Amino acid sequence: MRIVSLFLFSLSFCFAAEKPVPPLGVPVPAADRAVLESGLAELSAMIAKLPESPLKADVRVYHDAVKIALTYNEFFKADEIKKAKDALVIGKERAAQLAAGKPQWAQSPGLIVRGYVSKIDKSVQPYGLVVPPSYRENSGRKWRLDTWFHGRGETLSELNFISDRGRSPGEFTPHDTIVLHLYGRYCNANKMAGEVDLFEALDSVKKHYPIDENRIIVRGFSMGGAAAWSIGAHYAGLWAAAAPGAGFSETADFLKVFQNEVVKPTWWEIKLWHQYDATDYAINFFNTPVVAYSGEIDKQKQAADMMAKALAAEGLTMKHIIGPNTAHKYHPDSKPILNASLDSIADIGRDPYPRKIRFTTFTLRYNKMKWVVADELAKHWERARIDAEITGDSGVDVKTVNVNAFSFNFGSGGAKLDPSRKVAVTIDGQRVLAAPPLTDRSWAVHFRRNAGKWGLETEQAGLRKRHGMQGPVDDAFFNAFLMVKPTGTAQSPAVGAWVAAESAHAITEWRRQFRGEAQVKNDSEVTDADIAANNLVLWGDPSSNKILARIAAQLPVKWTADAVEVNGKKYSAADHGLVLIYPNPLNPKKYVVLNSGFTFREYDYLNNARQIPKLPDYAVVDTRTPPDSRWTGKIVDAGFFGEKWELLANGGK
Repeated sequence: MRIVSLFLFSLSFCFAAEKPVPPLGVPVPAADRAVLESGLAELSAMIAKLPESPLKADVRVYHDAVKIALTYNEFFKADEIKKAKDALVIGKERAAQLAAGKPQWAQSPGLIVRGYVSKIDKSVQPYGLVVPPSYRENSGRKWRLDTWFHGRGETLSELNFISDRGRSPGEFTPHDTIVLHLYGRYCNANKMAGEVDLFEALDSVKKHYPIDENRIIVRGFSMGGAAAWSIGAHYAGLWAAAAPGAGFSETADFLKVFQNEVVKPTWWEIKLWHQYDATDYAINFFNTPVVAYSGEIDKQKQAADMMAKALAAEGLTMKHIIGPNTAHKYHPDSKPILNASLDSIADIGRDPYPRKIRFTTFTLRYNKMKWVVADELAKHWERARIDAEITGDSGVDVKTVNVNAFSFNFGSGGAKLDPSRKVAVTIDGQRVLAAPPLTDRSWAVHFRRNAGKWGLETEQAGLRKRHGMQGPVDDAFFNAFLMVKPTGTAQSPAVGAWVAAESAHAITEWRRQFRGEAQVKNDSEVTDADIAANNLVLWGDPSSNKILARIAAQLPVKWTADAVEVNGKKYSAADHGLVLIYPNPLNPKKYVVLNSGFTFREYDYLNNARQIPKLPDYAVVDTRTPPDSRWTGKIVDAGFFGEKWELLANGGK
């Protein structure tokens, strides 16, 4: 017990140097607390009586926003107490309307706060809508939608977000356009779970409103501009256009320019920068219009300048609107120029099936560009390229780099090819004949390289890195996960203390930084249904965690009572722990993670450009060095698994 106490004291001392994000709230007077608690209980009872409906989330966002602020001391100013009281009034009004079968907010124009239940952690996440005055339910038309990513706000609790969205339409309200304001799970530049928030919110909006898939534009400013750069570049094939304002577009140079930080990354961090650096994905804007905005004297103009340089290297010239003599804001004369450009693009709309595709990625997490899909890479974290062009009415020319398998996927009407002739697909100079499109002009075909020769797909046995199952550790938190605590005794008291502290830290920080309650069970409570539905985050060692004990022999890294062994190197199990991500041997369609939540920490909360994966696929941790605001302990070994999830001699350097 003394070992655990000393460990936790050391941990809290190490973290004390960083300011807390979010900050501590102000005291809530006893009388106000009593009113809020009473109102929460009343609203909770009303919600419990509601029939199951997607609209329940639109009620729960008000309940949960107040509950979170009250439970976790997240009233940052005294006037937010009134916001909470107002939120309870709206929540009760909605509950009453839904109970009566007359949810007035559901199809009304104006400023509308809504919500959805996230697949990741079952939390209710809010989003805001600006529904134009011209909107009519069942009008038969489809609507343009602009997404808006907000700027950095360390006090942007759920309560403050829904209050803002109920009173302000935001920076831009294009004519006849629904504007979707993303919460993004707080203050992470829409990365990881914040990235997933966009797609879950979009799915929710599409259930309620007829959205034109070919007229969706991603926009944002400052931290939101960084999100627009990243989301725009990584998912370029989905959007009619991207319109980033300021922000950051990569990590290393931005930190030097913005805050004079001397960046000293490890070798694996340099590789992991390729996950989010939009500059690495610049060529993807060949297929999607991008219109950048910067203030002329804004330090964050650096983001657009870096993207312009990256695009120029690909032979592309970036449209860059610059507000004259303007710092960190939109110049009033620049806004109509920007809007006119985006309106013209939206009028034309996205082409989902262009004849020519240019696509790059470094990871199968981002593996699609319109009708081209990367299925396997030769090596993760090195640049992969697929350039494909339809030639004539029965040919496709393809050039690849660092790709072992890919697909073409055209929906009905998409394939501009002769349906009566086989298609000659020339891949890196090799000719492969593929079946023609079906009569509806849909076409799906798969290619693989074996022994240096391209051919039509053949089934491959065994584990392989694939989309959504490619690591690194943080990738497990893009989807449903379950934290599994040990009920047994650790083989090493020191490592057991490290596990206890780090599991508590992971659960706490998931709520603080990604605004949900991590789902947690003891190892003895985990069911087959849990294993089927979740990435399992196993805390402990093979002695203390029953689930880890079941799979330990099937992992590529050995962890015995004596040692943690990686590639023949042995580290004493008395004072070394293991962090790892791997396909779960009990369900290879899901991950198993050992002893880690998301891997960026308190120091990284202070600048969004640092909120990126910090560990690769595995790491050995010397627990004699306590965790601090940057690391989970001293990392003595770390690396990436290969494309078949095998150990690599040099860790993938």
